[in-house]
Amino acid sequence: METASCSATVVGNGDVVSQRERSLLPERLQRRDQERQLEVERRKQKRQNQEVVEEKSDFFTAAFARERAAVEELLQGGESVERLEEAAARLQGLQKLLNDSVLFLAAYEVRQAQEALAQLQAALADRRQQLQPKKRFAFKTRRKDAVLAPQVVDAAPGAAGAESVLASPPSLTEEGAAGSSWLCGFSNLKSQVLEKRAEELHQRDVLLTELSNCTIKLYGNPNTLRLSKARGCTLLCGPVSTSVFLDDCSECVLAVACQQLRVHTTRDTRIFLQVTCRAIVEDCHGIQFAPYTWSYPGIDRDFESSGLDRSKNNWNDVDDFNWLARDMASPNWSVLPEEERTTQWD
Repeated sequence: METASCSATVVGNGDVVSQRERSLLPERLQRRDQERQLEVERRKQKRQNQEVVEEKSDFFTAAFARERAAVEELLQGGESVERLEEAAARLQGLQKLLNDSVLFLAAYEVRQAQEALAQLQAALADRRQQLQPKKRFAFKTRRKDAVLAPQVVDAAPGAAGAESVLASPPSLTEEGAAGSSWLCGFSNLKSQVLEKRAEELHQRDVLLTELSNCTIKLYGNPNTLRLSKARGCTLLCGPVSTSVFLDDCSECVLAVACQQLRVHTTRDTRIFLQVTCRAIVEDCHGIQFAPYTWSYPGIDRDFESSGLDRSKNNWNDVDDFNWLARDMASPNWSVLPEEERTTQWD
């Protein structure tokens, strides 16, 4: 009887390796070496990407600080309309710098920059108010129907970017050119349909306060927009060059396009949004977001005038200052289901 023999080799660790397995060793070693090289390349690329991000972040920080200082200097010495307009232009450039840098900045860096922009916008509004020329006022005889007449805000700015809200306008008739004012809007109205056209809105600050069950349509390009103490209102607005602020609103529907959106102490509100930066919510509940869908004749011209980039829309990229958990969605806002979104507004 013949006994079958099998060639075998003892390797360095004492294991016995068959001839077939021995023939596969170079292939295995080659594959292992390739995997090791790929891992080295992945780590190298990751390190390079991180360095690029850090370089971009450093560039943004330096550029933002430089432009911020320039704007602050213009505002501190802003004794002329020309200096304030230069400050406004540079402020808009700062907002664009932030918008272009959002993708590689950390969330806390974006928040710090947004806070700085809000402070500069408030300071600009204050300086504009200080330079507003004094106007002559004439008392008007009060009539019974005047008491019931709606009040319309059309005065010098002072709260467009600040935390406080303007009180009701005084019972005075203002004489002079209303077109020289930087602020317009509506106040203390119920169940009204309110409109403003492009020539009334262009690069002005819009304040809407203490409105109830109103429909507001703003066909144009404001500089900023603030909606405060609104109940059950629908607000449709063309592209806003800088910021939109919501404060103490409930059960409203908005369609807005802007560079930055901030929502405070607001509940049960739907926002159809076009925004180039992250939206911010704070002390809110029941906020729903969807893409901006409002349109009107001339909106393309207004978008061009506003400087907004229509190709960028971070409508569902929202920072909730009351919800810091990264691994769980905020319970304070959500995406509006497609079947519930409004596409026809008229």
